[in-house]
Amino acid sequence: MTTVAPAGIRFHHSSLVIPAGAVHTTPLGYDRGGVPVGAPLPLAASAERVHRLSGCGEVVVAFEGKLGDTLLALSGVRSVLDWLRLRSVRVAVRAVGPYAGLIARTGLITRPQASTPSGWRAVIGDRPGIEAHGSKAPVSLVLDPATPPCWASDSRAHPDLPARHYLALERRLGIRLPAVAPFAPTLVTGPNHLVEELRSVGWLGGLTIAAITATSWPERKDYTAQRFITLTEHVAEARQTQARLLLIGGNTGDGLRVTAEVPRRHVQVLRLDGMPADHLADLFPHCHLIVGNDTGLTHLAAMARGRDGGSPPVIGLYARHSHSKWRTGLPHHHAVATDLSDRMHQGDLCPVRDAIAPDTNVHMDAFPPAALAQVGLGLLDGVRP
Repeated sequence: MTTVAPAGIRFHHSSLVIPAGAVHTTPLGYDRGGVPVGAPLPLAASAERVHRLSGCGEVVVAFEGKLGDTLLALSGVRSVLDWLRLRSVRVAVRAVGPYAGLIARTGLITRPQASTPSGWRAVIGDRPGIEAHGSKAPVSLVLDPATPPCWASDSRAHPDLPARHYLALERRLGIRLPAVAPFAPTLVTGPNHLVEELRSVGWLGGLTIAAITATSWPERKDYTAQRFITLTEHVAEARQTQARLLLIGGNTGDGLRVTAEVPRRHVQVLRLDGMPADHLADLFPHCHLIVGNDTGLTHLAAMARGRDGGSPPVIGLYARHSHSKWRTGLPHHHAVATDLSDRMHQGDLCPVRDAIAPDTNVHMDAFPPAALAQVGLGLLDGVRP
């Protein structure tokens, strides 16, 4: 953990191992590293859950809520499918809802069998997804981000939501499952005509930074376009090069809008508003650095994997919520956080869920662009800031 500036703002590298005693955790109940894959856990499984899942012939993945919550919950889907494979239960898997295409990129979805699947139908998703697609299903699993605690096992904490979901279901199903940290699946990307158009006109050549302005709470979470421009100017000046800044907006109501702004001395700015998430998944791996608040598109950027298997560094900005819980846990997904975010992390608290009013008016203006530029430069150079 390194203080970057000013006082009260800290950088958290993705590789930092958090000791169980440093944060508020719930014991997993077993030392995971000492239990072989496929072996029974020293905990009683949920007999009813095991019975019903054992009789499944089809698994439907149904998410209808927020993009970020959906992406961080996909590790829960992964855990159920891992368990079914270990138990040699053959099922067809399909995804429904607005995120079906993105979910298919994880490799979790298998081609449905030619004949009608035999056995029960299990539906896994969020509450809106279960209500829309699984209210009458014999088996339904709700993956609620407020439910799983920060688990502790092998003297370390597992605070990120993908780890929480995966381990919570491992405990319920009673078998040591195969995945290890990071538990979040990644999204396979590929050729995309919009991305190729941007490349053909020179927007993906040289130093390219993506900044995510989309948020469900703009008055508290939007870092603002001007701050992102200033941040990029600092990076470009330090590198003595021209930089390209892609400002990513999330409103799809008016369709895709691409707008080039008047070039700055060191920065060319392109606004991308309403670009669908599946296109953004193909775009993000072509960037060199991505910065955004703890919103769904930032999680998407971290989970998108280039065709070469690599991913650019992603910096999440956390003013009020826990920087450790609301991250993918992937090795290139870092955080810059305020003292309030650190306290939410340490106590496994949520300012909304636990009705905690901050003692100061902490928002995105807590992060000076110059300080974030130093963090970004360190990651671009392959070293810790």
